[in-house]
Amino acid sequence: MLEFMVTETRALWRDAERCYRVVTARDSRFDGQFIMAVRTTGIYCRPSCPASTPKVQNVRFFPTSAAAQANGFRACRRCLPDAVPGSPDWNVRADLAARAMRLISDGTVEREGVPGLARRLGYSDRQLGRVLTAELGAGPLALARAHRAHSARLLIEMSELPLTDVAFAAGFSSVRQFNETIREVFATTPSQLRVSAASRRGRQSDVTGTRLSLRLPFRPPFDASGLLRFFAEHAVPGVEEVTSESYARTLRLAHGSGVVRLTPSPDHVRCELMLTDLRDLGSAVSRVRRLLDLDADPAAVTRVLGADPALALLVAAVPGIRVPGAVDGEELLLRALLSEVPPGEEMPGEWGVTRLFPTAAQVATTGHPVAAALAEGRLDVHVGRDAAELRAELLTYVDLPTADHVVMRVLGAPDVLLADDAKVRRGAETLGISPDSLGERARAWTPWCSYAGMYLRRAAASPLSA
Repeated sequence: MLEFMVTETRALWRDAERCYRVVTARDSRFDGQFIMAVRTTGIYCRPSCPASTPKVQNVRFFPTSAAAQANGFRACRRCLPDAVPGSPDWNVRADLAARAMRLISDGTVEREGVPGLARRLGYSDRQLGRVLTAELGAGPLALARAHRAHSARLLIEMSELPLTDVAFAAGFSSVRQFNETIREVFATTPSQLRVSAASRRGRQSDVTGTRLSLRLPFRPPFDASGLLRFFAEHAVPGVEEVTSESYARTLRLAHGSGVVRLTPSPDHVRCELMLTDLRDLGSAVSRVRRLLDLDADPAAVTRVLGADPALALLVAAVPGIRVPGAVDGEELLLRALLSEVPPGEEMPGEWGVTRLFPTAAQVATTGHPVAAALAEGRLDVHVGRDAAELRAELLTYVDLPTADHVVMRVLGAPDVLLADDAKVRRGAETLGISPDSLGERARAWTPWCSYAGMYLRRAAASPLSA
């Protein structure tokens, strides 16, 4: 069944008839899953764009905004097609293209170039370019360019940073490249984008310096209260602070540190960021989205899990459940192994958090063997890893439940059932499922076993809590 689901999502943008039906219905559930480009206007839009539906003979469909840009189309300024949830394909799929997209979103190309991206994925530059162009309609540089354009638009509209500083903070190598890209992608200049944003500023929080307030979209429904309870149960004092309404934590990023506070609303998550270096904006947003599983497709999960009589009532009572992700692979692994977390560097207090999680090198000074393996590069845990390879590598150092836990949360793997987890087993018993039969039962839950596990954990606490 997993093979079928992957094939179906891959083919969506190639199915012009189905895509056009979605566009005609302005179905927002498909925003981020494909791009519609209009030949007569030269623009590309999200499927739910409120503009008049173009004639079928005038549209083309692409898997990514980068592919549309590579074919000469510019972004619609009315529907802002980059301001949508990402495609759920990048978690459902475990192939090279999906792993590359996760790393590109994390800013790997800006930091390490295409050779660094290829090296992390275990491919040559040429092989990587060929695969990405065939699968996504654009090579790694074009995909990274689209990512930079998105980061630049956020900085232009949401900060008072001088435009020259925006250019380099977003990852551009020159102001000229920055100006040309903004004109090509948005058909306007950076200055005009800022003026337009200023006219809408009444709907946004004021932002100054390195403090930004963003709106992170998701596909509803969204079980925010479940995520907040999960984070509260596992919070590291000083590193995280959880209330009934928000979650705050420190971030260790490529160019410096940061602090984020996330406050869920009915149609978005408010993301307040403080960064020491604005070059980390795109990476920070990408990590926070993975942490909250904001690119998930809850309708697809419900179709499969809601069909199981044992889960049906709970799925209906708790719509939009999410699988908590991670902001840092090394941190998540160490958290799973450490009974007591040694203190990391102190930070200026903000929203109740005061320090960073310690690095693997800092933990290694206590003699911890896994921390030493991480610090020395013998073990590498990042979002671009192949799930099977990472799992096998982890099993050299940790037990199977820990390895599966890390794979599920770091990679956002949707089909990992933690059958040995005590709460999962207790929840199964509560719903009348024999814990020893979970492996067999999981066949009917593929490819959403990770979400089934979250429902079982919820059942262990309260079977029909909403």
